[in-house]
Amino acid sequence: MPGNGLWRTKSIEQSIADTDEPDTRLRKDLTAWDLTVFGVAVVIGAGIFTLTASTAGNLAGPSVSLAFVLAAVACALAALCYAEFASTVPVAGSAYTFSYATFGEFMAWIIGWDLVLEFAVGAAAVAKGWSLYLQTVLGQLGVTVKTTASVGGVDVDWGSLLLIGALTALLVLGTKLSSRVSAVITAVKVAVVLLVIVLGIGYVNTANYSPYIPPAQSGGTAGTGLEQSLFSLLTGFSGSTYGVLGLLAAASLVFFAFIGFDVVATTAEETRNPQRAVPRGILGSLAIVTVLYVAVSLVITGMLPYDQLKTQPDGTRATLATAFSVNGVDWAATVISVGALAGLTTVVMVLMLGQSRVLFAMSRDGLLPRGLARTGKRGTPVRITLIIGVLVAVAAGFFPAGKLEEMVNVGTLFAFILVSAGVLVLRKTRPDLPRGFRVPLVPVVPVLAILACLWLMLNLTALTWVRFLAWMALGVVVYFAYSRRHSLLGRKGTTAVPVVKHDEIP
Repeated sequence: MPGNGLWRTKSIEQSIADTDEPDTRLRKDLTAWDLTVFGVAVVIGAGIFTLTASTAGNLAGPSVSLAFVLAAVACALAALCYAEFASTVPVAGSAYTFSYATFGEFMAWIIGWDLVLEFAVGAAAVAKGWSLYLQTVLGQLGVTVKTTASVGGVDVDWGSLLLIGALTALLVLGTKLSSRVSAVITAVKVAVVLLVIVLGIGYVNTANYSPYIPPAQSGGTAGTGLEQSLFSLLTGFSGSTYGVLGLLAAASLVFFAFIGFDVVATTAEETRNPQRAVPRGILGSLAIVTVLYVAVSLVITGMLPYDQLKTQPDGTRATLATAFSVNGVDWAATVISVGALAGLTTVVMVLMLGQSRVLFAMSRDGLLPRGLARTGKRGTPVRITLIIGVLVAVAAGFFPAGKLEEMVNVGTLFAFILVSAGVLVLRKTRPDLPRGFRVPLVPVVPVLAILACLWLMLNLTALTWVRFLAWMALGVVVYFAYSRRHSLLGRKGTTAVPVVKHDEIP
């Protein structure tokens, strides 16, 4: 019930009604195919070209392909919960909006603040990776140029700035246009992945698959102090390389190659038939990337013995290019770099899209300045998109990503847990709601999703947890200092802050 407490909830009916406000209305242009493209676009990045090889060499051996399957199953459990929520509450904001309807305003704010961190840090970190690949590709084409430059004693990553500027302009021009551009670039990177698979099959030696799960070796890479996983810190268990435990550790690691499908749920409000299209987009994209990941991992572990894929003492990590170089196919390194460059382009774009839709929903509810929720003539939140473009550009252009990348993982898993729990709550509190998609085997599937995500969170470093809790603490301060007093739900009965008409947008 709406009220003045921290746990006041926003009804599903009100959330859906808000989408029809003429001055904050998003254009409904997207189809199930568009959402599938977005899902594949954000999930397949550089990881498929690098993560498979190093994980096989350091943790799982040939069984890295099974690790991808286990990770996909864990991810699918959460994806099913997202699909039910998005088809029931087809409103921008994803986990933020779902939490507002089930756990109340305070938890909605917390998860929204969490998603701000997930998408912004993720976009900045991936943009820096894109800049490095651009430098590599240009070098392979005979153009030697660095994508960083010193300006007044400050290192500026102009490659990242170039990418973010172009993508910001594209997102302002419209979501449908963004989807079309994303489809073209995604087609390029999927074609590169398929080429790698088809080409690599010719160099596969089936003897390299034995033993499929190598014998366990004592010791691990748990780190020390806050650099070790929270599980290791709490239990003193240092883990192992290879064996069943190595396989499970690999599954925890490659799980993060799937992160991003939840961005699809943030576009539910811009979808023509969200009850059908959103579940298809989420589950369809997850199925496609799982097949590609497993195929790539089978090819690379068949091309080389797994012990040749270990990270070198100087820190050099094996990649797909490593396997092709050893087999004398050096030109494949250029193709792989081009694929990675294309892959990272769409990852940054879709993360920025998801970020803007979460902030849009929070602004429309008054938890952030409501003026930010104004939409332009093309039905996009112009001002929010521009602000995000500036913030991500500053983060990527002037600051090192470093350990912040892991904060993307903890934030995402936290969102997965709340959405999975929210399905259980909404089934009990609102069984009457029409659901375009229903999670099977409730409560088993949501509970398994929660347990899987908790296990994966325990495998993140303790330092990541410290940083995450510090960010959450800052969010609590902002909520009590501003958001609680300006919440439209909290001020029910008062006049809402007016929003500017479309033709008044500069």
